[in-house]
Amino acid sequence: MPKRTDYISWDECFSLMAELIAQRSKDPSTQAGAVIVNDQHVVVGMGYNGFPRGIEDEELPWEREGKFLDTKYAYVVHAEENAVYNSNAKTKGCTIYTTLFPCNECAKTIIQNGITEVVYASDKYHDQDIWAASRKLFDRAGVTYRQFVPEHSLKLQKK
Repeated sequence: MPKRTDYISWDECFSLMAELIAQRSKDPSTQAGAVIVNDQHVVVGMGYNGFPRGIEDEELPWEREGKFLDTKYAYVVHAEENAVYNSNAKTKGCTIYTTLFPCNECAKTIIQNGITEVVYASDKYHDQDIWAASRKLFDRAGVTYRQFVPEHSLKLQKK
């Protein structure tokens, strides 16, 4: 019997995993996920956006607008950062799969931890300065990045 030919690629597999872990986020407006994978296609870290460990989800604001201290932006740990913090092996030479193109702060974390490739699903904030800075950082540090376009129609069901 010949092997199956309609199996998903590694990119599709890890992109779907990033989308799946994003569903753990309590953020009412943006659910982001990230998966770090080594060159043997082994997951070494996963993360989603949320407040730091030990802080209840109701203790801080989820607002997107207002004074800085009254918004989530002062408190949320991004998915990429959490994937690095949660890694169970060295991330040097790894690839990170993300649901969103990383912001400049996450770009610095990715670079400092030796991750050499970023595969992202969405770049919806492409023209904003924070993301332009990310591309500038990645380009200068030699981190490659590419948008993943699914080959199959597999998608996680959202409510």
